Amino acid sequence: MDQASYLNIILAKYAGTFDIEKNRVIDGREYTAYGYFSSLGEKYVLVKKAKLWSVKAYEHAFFLTEDACSPHLLTELMGHVTDYMEPVLVRGGEKYPEKDHMYTYLTFVILCRKTPDEAAKKAIKSFRFDKGYLFSMRGHSEARLVVADMETEQIFTNGAGRSLAKMYRKAFAEAARGAKGYNELYAQESNPREGSI
Repeated sequence: MDQASYLNIILAKYAGTFDIEKNRVIDGREYTAYGYFSSLGEKYVLVKKAKLWSVKAYEHAFFLTEDACSPHLLTELMGHVTDYMEPVLVRGGEKYPEKDHMYTYLTFVILCRKTPDEAAKKAIKSFRFDKGYLFSMRGHSEARLVVADMETEQIFTNGAGRSLAKMYRKAFAEAARGAKGYNELYAQESNPREGSI
């Protein structure tokens, strides 16, 4: 399976609820694609002024195409999480995330040409970031990792990314049968933006 065809299918799955940008530079690293999702849920009585509760949920999805997934690459990505992504994308440079923040997922998707070796598989499983704010009153942030092996069409995830594995496995079959992807379904609606944050 080639990376471009597979990514095309995956981005189509995200595009229904995520804002997708191709070739995005974030903290000096270029990602093949970047997706952003936000959701606001509220409960109120009769009028909006009588709000009972409000929750905000976010996800940032970072897509990389690599020759291979290595422990060094994962260490580098974890450095980006702790040094830039969590402080800037989750907390906005503040001590805590905004009021009513429930969760922010930082999801990394690595499409690699070669099957990860045993050291990489171990590093994938141990890739972990989970941080709570004010005893979870301001929610938490968590890093999820999915590694798609183009050579054997296998999916490897960390514990937090396990719930995504089924969707990514299914995408191999969809790409093989020539299903329409992001480029066919969404590219004409708007040109993918390029930029950096």
